[in-house]
Amino acid sequence: MVLKRPILIAVFGLPGTGKTTFASFLASHLGIKHYNTDIIRSFRGKSHKYDDQNKILIYNEMLRLTRLELDRGKSTIVDATFYKRELREKFKDLAKEFGFIVKWIEVCAEAESVKKRISKKRLYSEADYPVYQKIKEQFDPMEEEYLQVFTDREEFPDLVDKVIKFLEQ
Repeated sequence: MVLKRPILIAVFGLPGTGKTTFASFLASHLGIKHYNTDIIRSFRGKSHKYDDQNKILIYNEMLRLTRLELDRGKSTIVDATFYKRELREKFKDLAKEFGFIVKWIEVCAEAESVKKRISKKRLYSEADYPVYQKIKEQFDPMEEEYLQVFTDREEFPDLVDKVIKFLEQ
């Protein structure tokens, strides 16, 4: 599938909702790059380091990688909690700098599904249920238009169809 115009796709949501699994599936379907904060944290040797300084470092690295793709005129998916407004603003500003639009996709799942997912070892994410609850409490409301998808209610191919319709708007 080829997008009609270059887009920055920002996948966001709480830990354990399936953001990275879905973003990876979507990126594969669209044939575009996918950057994720947990993967970047792991490759940077920053596992278990979630203080403000390290969070900024990881988001800035994702910004740097995204900038490289946007500079090449390529659509890109970024994947993170984006729970703070100022984190989202940086990516909005970057997209605007390159004349891209940002399409926000919130990946959700019911709390019981999240508990089951988080209880299992995951390759990159270290978040547990108390982290899920903490981020949920601290999440700044979204001001931008976004699409909400539930990974515990529908199959990924059906969700991709919804996302593509949203991206084409």
